[in-house]
Amino acid sequence: MFEFTSKAKRWAYILIVVGLVGVVIGFMGNGSSHDSHGDHAQTEAHADGHDTHASHDDGHHEAGHDAGHDAHGSHDGGHHAVDPHKAANRPWAGLYVNAIFFLGLGIGALFFLAIQYAAQVGWSAGLLRVMEAQALWVAVPLLVIVVIVFLGLGHVHHIWHWMEEGIMVKGEPNYDPIIAGKEGFLNPVFTIVRNILYVAIWVGAAFYIRKQSLKEDMTGDSGIWVKTRKFAAGFLVLYAVTSSTSAWDWIMSIDAHWFSTLFGWYTFAGMFVSALTVMAMLTIYLKSQGYLEWINENHIQDLGKFMFAFSIFWTYLWFSQYMLYWYSNIPEEVAYFMQRFDQYKLMFILMLVFNFAFPILIVMSRDAKRVPGLVIMAGIFVIIGHWMDHFVMIMPGAVGFEYGVGLVEIGGFLLFAGLFILVVFTNLSKAPLLQKNHPMLKESKIFHQ
Repeated sequence: MFEFTSKAKRWAYILIVVGLVGVVIGFMGNGSSHDSHGDHAQTEAHADGHDTHASHDDGHHEAGHDAGHDAHGSHDGGHHAVDPHKAANRPWAGLYVNAIFFLGLGIGALFFLAIQYAAQVGWSAGLLRVMEAQALWVAVPLLVIVVIVFLGLGHVHHIWHWMEEGIMVKGEPNYDPIIAGKEGFLNPVFTIVRNILYVAIWVGAAFYIRKQSLKEDMTGDSGIWVKTRKFAAGFLVLYAVTSSTSAWDWIMSIDAHWFSTLFGWYTFAGMFVSALTVMAMLTIYLKSQGYLEWINENHIQDLGKFMFAFSIFWTYLWFSQYMLYWYSNIPEEVAYFMQRFDQYKLMFILMLVFNFAFPILIVMSRDAKRVPGLVIMAGIFVIIGHWMDHFVMIMPGAVGFEYGVGLVEIGGFLLFAGLFILVVFTNLSKAPLLQKNHPMLKESKIFHQ
């Protein structure tokens, strides 16, 4: 039975408190910029911060190329004019980046857990309790995300341009025909319905699988495993849909003029590899503390394989998306990447190096994947790299040039990290780390390769 020690709890609470203080100070420090806008009068906001939506000819976006540079404002000797409208979004966007990133650690684990049941996997049976504990974490960041979305609909912040009043109403000063053409999907009622469904399906699945797992321990009924396997298969179908629609809702719609048919896959890959990486690191930590004695270097190698494989898969999707836009060179489309390369160049390049080059250099070989220290080292780079990936996906459309890595961004990361430790370790301590009656437990214990 895992013991959540007082020392570990203390560190979790320290991270939570320090992170929360950083977030609060970050929001307060941004208050003057936010207050100066009052109710964010539409004409003032869009004249300065959304110049790319002002003029259209025959329904086409004439300044498509400039969409990638709308946050530059005016330039003078390489400097840009501060856009208070976008600056006011920064604390919300910084918190949102961390919520989305940490959501991936939970939803990726839930997806992997469901795969183990649906595919009747044997080698991982001894790790299911670790997956369950990590999957249950999904509820915390998911609720934060939904609250931020609802506040956006209430015009408390302006991360999503499509939520602005009058933007889909012909004849209004803010009218944007491109965004108006997407009203069937991007509208408040349908958005609220989808977000409620995400909470119901994802959180419900995590708690249901956990409940059945504990019930199987108590009763020894083999029919519970069969029932869970069927449920997991059904959940995977729903997740196949909701993983893409949530990516469109939460991230892609921030840049509402731009779209990619690969975006759902791309976002899924980043979240999944982040979850696998943390899962591997968590397993290694538990093993080092004397738990999971039935887990051997072959299990660690398999987790390392998944981490490495999906790092390559993420890179493949990134290149596929980038290469197609670069090759076609359509101004309205390449503006998305030009803005990120111009304004976020260092982070844009570093996240590619961290997410692709370092996993190859560190854990490509079979032997390297069997060395816990090397897996941890590669994992640190992957986590930092995918946090930067989410930063680069969200910040340009939300804040443009008014970005930075400050109190809200760092504090938000520490806050969610502390909450993650608290929630996951608490769940680990509430049940034996080994399921008693799983039908493939023996296969897992003798697993070798």
